[in-house]
Amino acid sequence: MSSPPTPSSKNIKLGIPNHEGQMSMLFSKGGSREGAGRKGFGETRKVSLTLSAEVWQALEAHCIAKSCSKSEALRGMIETYLHNEHSEGR
Repeated sequence: MSSPPTPSSKNIKLGIPNHEGQMSMLFSKGGSREGAGRKGFGETRKVSLTLSAEVWQALEAHCIAKSCSKSEALRGMIETYLHNEHSEGR
C-alpha cells in the first residue's frame, strides 16, 4: 500500500490578501474562490420553534413528500401566509 500524497510547495502558495489583514492560501487545484458557491437569498436568523409532536410529524411528512428541507417548507408556508394576509388587506 502506498501512503497518500503529501502537500508540497508546488501545491500551496500564499496570496495577496483580498481584505486587509487576511492572508489567503491559494491551492493549485480546487479550493475556495471569492464569489463562488450558491448565492444567498435572505438574512439568516436562528429561531427556536416549539410545536406538538403531531405538528412535527406532519411537517416531516410534508418535507418528505415535497423533497424539501424543514427550512424550505417553513419559509414557503410563512411567505404564502404573509402574501395572503397582504392580499386580503388584513
